Amino acid sequence: MKKKLLALTLALMLLLAGCGSAAPAETPAPTPAEETAYLGLDNDIVILYTNDVHCAVDDNLGYTGLATVKNALEAQGKHVVLVDNGDAVQGDTIGTLSNGEYIIDIMNEVGYDVATPGNHEFDYGMDQFFALTEQANFPYVSANFVDNDGNTVLDPYVIKDVAGVKIAFVGISTPKTITTSTPKYFQDDNGNYIYSFQQDETGEKLYAAVQSAVDAARAEGAQFVIALAHLGIEEDCSPWTSSEVIVNTTGIDAVLDGHSHSMIQGEKVKNKDGAEVLLSSTETKLAYIGCLTIKDDGSMSTTLISDNGMKEFIGGIQEEFEELVNTVVASTDVDLIIKDPASGERIVRVSETNLGDLCADAYRAMSGADVAIVNGGGVRADIPAGDITYGQIIAVHPFGNEMCVVECTGQEILDALELGCSKLPAESGGFLQVSGMTYTVDLNVESTVKLDENGMFVEVEGERRVKDVTIGGEPLDPEKTYTLASHNYKLKDCGDGYSMFADNVFLQDSVMIDNQVLINYIVDVLGGTVGEEYADPYGQGRITIIEAN
Repeated sequence: MKKKLLALTLALMLLLAGCGSAAPAETPAPTPAEETAYLGLDNDIVILYTNDVHCAVDDNLGYTGLATVKNALEAQGKHVVLVDNGDAVQGDTIGTLSNGEYIIDIMNEVGYDVATPGNHEFDYGMDQFFALTEQANFPYVSANFVDNDGNTVLDPYVIKDVAGVKIAFVGISTPKTITTSTPKYFQDDNGNYIYSFQQDETGEKLYAAVQSAVDAARAEGAQFVIALAHLGIEEDCSPWTSSEVIVNTTGIDAVLDGHSHSMIQGEKVKNKDGAEVLLSSTETKLAYIGCLTIKDDGSMSTTLISDNGMKEFIGGIQEEFEELVNTVVASTDVDLIIKDPASGERIVRVSETNLGDLCADAYRAMSGADVAIVNGGGVRADIPAGDITYGQIIAVHPFGNEMCVVECTGQEILDALELGCSKLPAESGGFLQVSGMTYTVDLNVESTVKLDENGMFVEVEGERRVKDVTIGGEPLDPEKTYTLASHNYKLKDCGDGYSMFADNVFLQDSVMIDNQVLINYIVDVLGGTVGEEYADPYGQGRITIIEAN
């Protein structure tokens, strides 16, 4: 083992020889460095960064590969800082079974210096979120995560003295956290919001919060300001994208981003004063490790490190649950997909898929409800044909949601479908996979869904995109009462903005965890095998989408 690690380290040192040299994305020295001419460094400062790891402890580079990169750079005499840009503790079995604690243990061992919370850091509830921040040997920072009085819940930034250079790390959490984690976690017992992420529809509150933190850090003597952001670049993230924050602020030297799982080697975006700011992101699941280098003349450059050959068993912690993860619970004769088999692009958040059908059918069958809905954002992983393990089921449903059934009107179902389709053709985690019903979406009709400032559904103000809805083969009756199955995230906690069911009568309240719902359906209803009825990857024709002319 020692020889193997030595060989890996030597290989990495060769790989990293250019980490700190001229890179594809560079920016001139920021103003403070120009004033001082030289920083007095005996070697480069290297900021390693990760984002959206989602519990991928040994995927791609893995945490062992990250630690080896860090150690190799330090062996070269570099001054290394390691940071994370959110969504580390959720996304696979190791996170689910430990409520994120195993991941924090690993991050402590690797030696992280600072992190910002992503929306999924909150998925285990607020008490557990604060417990995880206490468990971490590094600070979590966020400039825009505030309480009801407008005070920041975490420190907005931290300044690190790195080889005599003061570097501020400002945290920025996506305002979409309210709806893309669990809205109820940010409310009191009466449903009043007691936390905010500055999610006004103009983006001005977010920009002001970030600017305030940057200005304070500069006033405290920061020579460089690095934003640790969990914002993303997708259209659905606007007006809170990383680029929009750059354009509407000054004083930031680089933004290290997360949330949209984008691979950004290093782009230059002009800030409010026209100065260029570096923007970079490392995709997801440690496919890349980001490397931001600051040289003695104050110039900055970014590069991304990847080596899919550096996989090693993380050991220790995984052994505690490996047997459970690999237990075969069922089988499937067909590939069950969230990604288009033709293009490889994720489609479960924009259209029907056979795995979406299966998950929705499981809720309807196990509850006995008239209809069932499952948000596409809660169906997370493909299942290839063959044996199905418990670990694969948890990868599909990693959030630990619990099945609920409510009484609702046909009108409330119509409103829910309209909200689910409001972002199309763009992706939305709230897009609804369904069982017991069919519907058509006409993209020639612009969405008229109205949301409140927290992203909660208010009403449909004009023409509807969703048409021809049937339940049990009959046209939906807006006045009729139906029984609807989903999970607590949707029906109780208003996840993705689905507020229309929160006050309804609950016939079943958190009766079975989501992965058990799926297992029981396959085993008890389908006889242990997913068969040819789910063979079409694009589903059974429950959702028809009319493309815009």
